[in-house]
Amino acid sequence: MFRILLLLLIIIPAAEIGILIWSGNTFGIPITILLIIATGIIGAWLARREGMETVKLAQIQLGNAQVPSDVLLDGVCILVGGTLLLTPGFITDTLGFLLLIPYTRSIFKIGIRRLIQKKIDSGQFTFTIRR
Repeated sequence: MFRILLLLLIIIPAAEIGILIWSGNTFGIPITILLIIATGIIGAWLARREGMETVKLAQIQLGNAQVPSDVLLDGVCILVGGTLLLTPGFITDTLGFLLLIPYTRSIFKIGIRRLIQKKIDSGQFTFTIRR
């Protein structure tokens, strides 16, 4: 897992730089800078909106004595998506938007659930309940 993370930390920034250079050469530097700023502003607005909706839904579920497990996964996806949108680059922006849009976020949540279930089944993930 550490090796994959290290590889991603090298490949993604290199790819982002390449795409930014290509975009600057193709569309011009001012347009590229405006695109980066626009995706950051739109992403911050969308992350705030989706985050507030998620908090409201979690409060309703807690008020009804329900465990907001699905809402917690939404919150994690929104947090990661918003963070990716604040990072300059088109690859991270695309992934960030995919995590913020509810329809595509559900695909990521399925993958997260499978990963958590795999960790639980293998004994790498445990729960401790205190009363």
